[in-house]
Amino acid sequence: MIGLNDKYKNEMADKLNAYLSNVQVMYMNVRGYHWNIVGKQFFALHAKFEEIYDKLNDVADEVAERILMIGGKPLHSFTEYLKKSSIKERLNVSSAEETVKALLADTAVLLEKEREILAMASDNDDEGTAALMSDLIGEQEKMIWMFGALLK
Repeated sequence: MIGLNDKYKNEMADKLNAYLSNVQVMYMNVRGYHWNIVGKQFFALHAKFEEIYDKLNDVADEVAERILMIGGKPLHSFTEYLKKSSIKERLNVSSAEETVKALLADTAVLLEKEREILAMASDNDDEGTAALMSDLIGEQEKMIWMFGALLK
């Protein structure tokens, strides 16, 4: 109905579900950082991690809705997320340096996936998916820059 061919829509739904899985695993990781952060930067990072996981929750919703728009079905179980995600669960991470390094590593994975999806969407005249990924890329680049500065 939205003018995209079925083969492409199926392939993109798979890519978006893999991306959704990465977002959901990262969401849980960041929740853990928020809950478990300790040290001198507690107040700043505790608040920032809450902001980030709230944003990841919004991203998950936007991606799931895009999957539905192109005729796919979004994954919705952690069993499925863990199978599809390139981002792994992070346990017992609580220091500022550990949490920021983990956040940067996971954000780099999201950025890589966003660029792959953007390229595929652009090649197939899928402006809706391309616009979503373009916006997310800008946000991830900014987060990498800001948290990278924290480690210097």
